[in-house]
Amino acid sequence: MKLYNADLPPNEEDAVLLAQYLKGNNMEALGKLYSKHAEMVYYVCLRYFKEEEKSKDAVMQIFEELITKIKKQDIKSFPKWLYVVSKNFCLMDLRSKKGRIEFSVDEFVEFPIRMHQEESYSEKEEKLSSLEQCIEKLPEKQRVTVDLFFINEHCYKEVVEITGYSMNEVKSYIQNGKRNLKNCMDRADA
Repeated sequence: MKLYNADLPPNEEDAVLLAQYLKGNNMEALGKLYSKHAEMVYYVCLRYFKEEEKSKDAVMQIFEELITKIKKQDIKSFPKWLYVVSKNFCLMDLRSKKGRIEFSVDEFVEFPIRMHQEESYSEKEEKLSSLEQCIEKLPEKQRVTVDLFFINEHCYKEVVEITGYSMNEVKSYIQNGKRNLKNCMDRADA
């Protein structure tokens, strides 16, 4: 049985696979749908956990949760929905370990904001959430270079190789992105 038409646009293909799963608990359709987006889930988890093995485990745990969660939601865009589910999974895991945060929040946000020791976990989480929203608002070239440089910790040369931008462009996008993030975070704090 053919599960979907490979000539369909990605969002339509996702919708067909999702419908096939919902219609008859077709695990093969769910598996194909999830495997298309598993790499994104892994990188979301890696961003939060900073550990490859823990992130790989999380990818499997999130898949297991989808089996029931999908049926309880009205999903318009599977990739966006899955991103939110993945992010929430990571945040819930980190919350469950309250005083033992496994990543250094100060390192994660060493650019435009500073966390303070006396801030509560929820205050830090709120700042991280604001930071993610501000990153999403950046122009694409700034967002890509800031993500590669600060979050994925690539050096300038690696960012140049990955993006194809010149060294001057990369430095400019990062500098402008950092400034725009600071301005956005300042507005969020006001």
